[in-house]
Amino acid sequence: MESRTAEESIAAILAGETSSAELVEDAIRRSEDDPWGAFLARDGERARARAKEIDAAAERPPLAGVPIAIKDVLSTRDLETTAGSQILKGFRPVYTATCVERLEQAGAVVVGKTNMDEFAMGSSTENSSYQLTKNPWDLGTVPGGSSGGSAATVAARQVPWSLGSDTGGSIRQPAALCGVVGMKPTYGAVSRYGLIAFASSLDQVGPFARTVRDSALLLSHIVGQDPRDSTSLDWWKPIEMPTAERLDGVKIGVIQEMLDNGIEPGVKAATEAAIATAEGLGAEITEVSLPSSRHGIAAYYLIAPAEASTNLSRFDGMRYGARAEAEDLLEHFERTRGEGFGPEVKRRIMLGTFALASGYYDAYYARAQKVRTLIVRDFVAAFENVDLLLSPTSPTTAFKIGERVDDPYAMYTSDVCTIPMSLAGLPAISIPCGLADGLPVGLQLSGPAFSENDLFSAAHALEQAIAFDATPAGVA
Repeated sequence: MESRTAEESIAAILAGETSSAELVEDAIRRSEDDPWGAFLARDGERARARAKEIDAAAERPPLAGVPIAIKDVLSTRDLETTAGSQILKGFRPVYTATCVERLEQAGAVVVGKTNMDEFAMGSSTENSSYQLTKNPWDLGTVPGGSSGGSAATVAARQVPWSLGSDTGGSIRQPAALCGVVGMKPTYGAVSRYGLIAFASSLDQVGPFARTVRDSALLLSHIVGQDPRDSTSLDWWKPIEMPTAERLDGVKIGVIQEMLDNGIEPGVKAATEAAIATAEGLGAEITEVSLPSSRHGIAAYYLIAPAEASTNLSRFDGMRYGARAEAEDLLEHFERTRGEGFGPEVKRRIMLGTFALASGYYDAYYARAQKVRTLIVRDFVAAFENVDLLLSPTSPTTAFKIGERVDDPYAMYTSDVCTIPMSLAGLPAISIPCGLADGLPVGLQLSGPAFSENDLFSAAHALEQAIAFDATPAGVA
């Protein structure tokens, strides 16, 4: 049944061709048959009860009982939420994240929680403390990260859509590697209440889906101000379902810094073919330079770890989560964090703490924030001449499992094309644009703040023209 998109599933339920109970049961079965390792926790009993309740209702909610999976960084009441870390093993929140709550109120049925890099720190989902997630296109390759489980579950047809979080590319990069659609909204568009924080000035929740229209539909139900999150925005512009088939009059700037250096030949060829397709649809194509973007990774890996070192200080084993046995308080903290945090999390905490330390703050963290400002200015200048920007989403297709585990720099460069938009707080979407050596290539479109509708419209037109076959071999 999950060969249907979410939009098709809603239509089938409303037409009486199927029911929420049937779709949810199928999703539960598929989540349990999980050779990809996409799921960390399942919620079959509650999902079945909710589906039955929706089917019996006099009036169907907008999402009609379609199943969904949630990244394990989002709190779910009474359902284990670990953020992929041993330090939160067994933790069951007493509240649900606002975005998940809004989806449940709209009629989506949560069937489980998906695997991820620990505390969203990673680009391959190999940093999970629990299990390895494999890419449905090739089980010997990674699904990307940190939202690898959410991307893989959609690619594998276990559920039609899912939620992830994006700090430096953690929705867009795995979407690209798994051949699905992934959207990072404007910073503040979606409430972060209930999202376990990595880097608070960067983190943003967004959708994974098989189609651009499904992505737009899911986002439309989670945007909006939340009094429990002071950074959330009053979303005055409703998300519209895209219908465009042409790009006439749309000015698209191709980011040269993201097409010239370090891009695999197959990725570059697929991106150039997509550019030609956009031009054929009537778009006006021009070259654009974001000169400061080349410093994006360096700035990001000072700013994000600095914020993480503060955010993760709350995990002390005193109030919730894992607790190590110790004879005194200092030993308790050392053992709890030493045993609970994985290597990558420790690396970033140490890096961030160093960047914030007295005597180093101005040389590292403050300078990184200045670079961030320069990147924002580059985008402002670019959008004076073009409507949208275009680049590859990832410089490579899915790489082999274990290939970059011992090379942090190689792993970090996986996000070279996505980090600048995150630092600037801008929306961006990744759509599949072809294959390179049998693996999906992602195309990234980005726009000014609040340009989600324009992005969805352009992405939909390109999606229809490219007509990518999004079904991995061996997936029913």
